[in-house]
This record gives sequence, C-alpha cells and structure tokens, in this order.
Amino acid sequence: MLMRTDPFRELDRLTQQVFGTTGTWSRPTAMPMDAYRDGEQFVVCFDLPGVAPDAIELDVERNVLTVKAERRPVGKDVEMQVSERPLGAFSRQLFLGDTLDTDHIDAQYDAGVLTLRIPIAERAKPRKIAINSGEEAPKQIDA
Repeated sequence: MLMRTDPFRELDRLTQQVFGTTGTWSRPTAMPMDAYRDGEQFVVCFDLPGVAPDAIELDVERNVLTVKAERRPVGKDVEMQVSERPLGAFSRQLFLGDTLDTDHIDAQYDAGVLTLRIPIAERAKPRKIAINSGEEAPKQIDA
C-alpha cells in the first residue's frame, strides 16, 4: 500500500466534496498547453496523459478550435488506494486568427501529448506587389 502525507490533501478533498467537484463529468477542466510558431506553421501541444486516443475530439467552427478529452476511471470494482489524477472531461478552446489555414490541421497523439500543426494561410505570407507607373515596366516592391 502506498502512503504519502500531505496536510492540504484532506482540505482539497473536503472542498471538492462540499462544492461537488469530485466525480463531476459535466464541468470540463482545462488542460495544459504550449503554443509556438515554427516556420510556416503554428504548433499547439496539449498534455493529455492517460487519455485514450478515441476519447479525444477536435472540432473547428469558423476560427474556434475546440479540444475535448475524457479520462475514464480504471474500473468499477476497484478499490482506489491513491487517486491524484483528475478524471472526467477536459476542454480547451482556442480562437485562431485569420492568418491560419484551419482546413489543413494535422493532429498527432503520441506519449500523452496531442500535437496540432496548423499551417500559415497563403494570404498571410509575404508577397510582392507590382506598382504601375508612367514607365513601361512595372516596378515591384516587397510587402
């Protein structure tokens, strides 16, 4: 049997019982994430350890990306000795800018980390614009 003392654990447990947050599947909790730009793509990584790949759902509506995941209990007939990992629904919404191509999101799940790669939209990339003047050949200026 694993034993560990934490003076605040009982207080946390009592607070969860009083306010009804223990075992609540209707109120999603947040999931940690990192987001960064890597060249021509935007990368977002979510920590979802212990979540089965089929329990993860990704939705994009307009420019809102929603990630939902669910960590289920081990079993109904088990007697938990220590329960520190949160169970239930996890949810996170990201508001993506117009500069990202949400039609070509690549999602991979490996070692408990969900990695999304979102390409930068073509319209957001630098391009040359031709300027017409009284001369015969147009000049180009970098935008």
